[in-house]
Amino acid sequence: MNATTKFAGFALGLAAVFGIAIATGAAIGPEPAAPESHAHEEGPAAPATREPNGTMATESGYTLRLDTALTTAAPNTALRFRILNQDGAPLTRYQRTHDKDLHLIVVRRDMTAFQHVHPVLGGDGTWSVPLDLTRAGDYRVFADFTPEGGENLTLGTDLRVAGNYDPRPLPVAATTSTVDGYTVTLDGTVTPGQSSKVTLSVSRNGTPVTDLQPYLAAYGHLVALRAADLAYLHVHPDGHPGDGVTPAGPGITFYVTAPSAGDYRLFLDFQHEGVVRTAEFTLTVGQDTGATESATHDGHGSTPPPAPAPGAPAPEPAHGH
Repeated sequence: MNATTKFAGFALGLAAVFGIAIATGAAIGPEPAAPESHAHEEGPAAPATREPNGTMATESGYTLRLDTALTTAAPNTALRFRILNQDGAPLTRYQRTHDKDLHLIVVRRDMTAFQHVHPVLGGDGTWSVPLDLTRAGDYRVFADFTPEGGENLTLGTDLRVAGNYDPRPLPVAATTSTVDGYTVTLDGTVTPGQSSKVTLSVSRNGTPVTDLQPYLAAYGHLVALRAADLAYLHVHPDGHPGDGVTPAGPGITFYVTAPSAGDYRLFLDFQHEGVVRTAEFTLTVGQDTGATESATHDGHGSTPPPAPAPGAPAPEPAHGH
């Protein structure tokens, strides 16, 4: 959250306000270290060849460890977890970024039930936060944080919620999304492997919203997940409220670099009149975002593709240039 990451191929280089995140399914606990990636660089000048973050439960000597890997479906479930250092001791000192010491992103693997929450840190280094886990299924949990004196990291691990799993198909690609009477429009084309400019514009009842309120030190926050493997990329804005340059709407601009061609799911948090809302999109990288359909508040288009069979492995993402 302290840098605008270019989401390669993901036409959301939204260097204006959000964070994009892509995460690959990984088992809970330590995993082999992956090449370092920095998904939080500011501005359109950041490199366009960054690897997605959140693909590992362990990276750079830190491990995301959930207190439990299995829970039951419930609307107010307490999640407890720790960030462990290389010695196995809980990390207790963090560097605040975007108004918080740690950002937690939780999403079901069919990319429904998205939540962006901010846990509370206990004196023993254990984080806790209530989650809405009403819907059963496998969830991906991402912890986005910066150790004091260190570099930003996004670690990812899995959480299984027992119950009747009702997987949904990926919604069709769309340039508009509606939520609570607001319409958010996506404008821009993302080319895999290149920094691409994308603008999200907010309106209500046909009138542009020009008084967006700061949320997490920005006018918006964007998370992007690659559909094939839930690779996570987090992107934040170039400008910020009060800098004398960045407008409070209707448009929020990002520079995104997508790692590959394929479908991505975007989640945009924005605040207006004291309420934070989330607009959801499916974006197909490698295609112009023009000829697509509108998405509703629950993110589902009118003609979604067939749902994958439960438990079937996700297809490998296509690689374009």
